[in-house]
Amino acid sequence: MMTQVSTVSPKSSTPQILCIGSVMWDIIGRCPAEMRRGSDMPGRISRLPGGVAMNIAMTLARFGMAPVLLSAVGRDPEGEELIAACGHLGLDASQIYRSDDLPTDRYMAVEGANGLIAAIADAHSLEAAGAKIIQPLLDGALGSEEKPFAGPIALDGNLTLSLLDEIAASPAFASADLRVAPASPGKAERLRPFLLRGRGTLYVNLEEAGLLCQDRFTESEVAAKALLARGAARVLVTDGSRAATKADGREIHTLVPPQVTPARITGAGDTFMAAHIAAETRGETAEKALTSALAAAASYVSGEPPL
Repeated sequence: MMTQVSTVSPKSSTPQILCIGSVMWDIIGRCPAEMRRGSDMPGRISRLPGGVAMNIAMTLARFGMAPVLLSAVGRDPEGEELIAACGHLGLDASQIYRSDDLPTDRYMAVEGANGLIAAIADAHSLEAAGAKIIQPLLDGALGSEEKPFAGPIALDGNLTLSLLDEIAASPAFASADLRVAPASPGKAERLRPFLLRGRGTLYVNLEEAGLLCQDRFTESEVAAKALLARGAARVLVTDGSRAATKADGREIHTLVPPQVTPARITGAGDTFMAAHIAAETRGETAEKALTSALAAAASYVSGEPPL
């Protein structure tokens, strides 16, 4: 049996942003030396709250915003611990769909001095829960088709293609400021409904932009222009330590991020997206918001908190 259960949420508070997508445990192995296929190296293994929606929410909270999580988390011990962690981090988990039958999702990655070596995202429970995770936006808890939620919503591509397509077309999301990220190159094409309908702001890296455009790019500005030509309303394209581009139908800004020595990789894109949303919420100009987001992501990659 599956049930929707509230945890703690002050009913008088108004959420500044909804974060819809993966909330899971990240298991990250990091080695200070360069690695290759088959490497067996000493390092550190950590487990911490993660998932794209969770990473975005944690960063937004550090920037003083009030994120509400919509996801699926099991009732297993790992799920109970994860929900408790949300509370300790100041995140509203009251609308998370809790399942008696599905285990809490997990992500596993190995990183070396030469970057991400490999990663696997096990988001099967989120996919199995499907539209149940967005029920609060349909039943009046956060909104409905008659009175749609009218604030920013961060979405990630760990949701199924069919659910993302439903969200892109649903009247319940018609008034929302949609911010969408694919979660990984392997899930980039799940963002196609937003491309085809010209909805939302897409946050992609250079490889993901290529997959969406069925092309290969060597520069973020070229990729951003190609996405706009294919119907995107607004895009931000990153390329690691190389220049990133923000573009819409009116203007294009391309900036080089601060150069730092990387100490971690996993979560950098989520930090960039959250920092950009927070910067625009503060009223920063397009160029300033891009600068702030790149600085926050660089700080995160260097091992410092993104503040």
